[in-house]
Amino acid sequence: MEIERKYLIAEVPVDLSKCVSRRIEQGYLSTEPVVRVRRDNDDYILTYKSKGLMVREEYNLPLTRTSYEHLREKIDGRLIAKTRYEIPLGTLTIELDIFEGDLAPLKLAEVEFPDETTANAFTPPEWFGTDVTFSSDYHNSTLSRK
Repeated sequence: MEIERKYLIAEVPVDLSKCVSRRIEQGYLSTEPVVRVRRDNDDYILTYKSKGLMVREEYNLPLTRTSYEHLREKIDGRLIAKTRYEIPLGTLTIELDIFEGDLAPLKLAEVEFPDETTANAFTPPEWFGTDVTFSSDYHNSTLSRK
């Protein structure tokens, strides 16, 4: 189960050079249901996500690099490239995605929660912009089609 809130970000007041970061590229074999292939640094993953906005089922299966590259050739829409920065926030972690290519300068922050109660009680930092949790427009699967 994935429980997360998502926000648009205009300016980042954190020195990102001090944050853990990962290079991600991902594409979608299907957007209904969501079936994604992703390279996360040197890890390769096939993911299925159920319908939903703040709460969704998510299943991840490891892939080999060869399998990932084969499936990547079959994606619909654009291949998304981004750098993900991990920013500590108390017991939580902000995952800040800075998109590249034709999605730049889009920046989205996601925070994952252990349960819906914690997610609903969350007060975002002042530098977070618009809460887009309940808008499918900012799902990566939607961004891959635009």
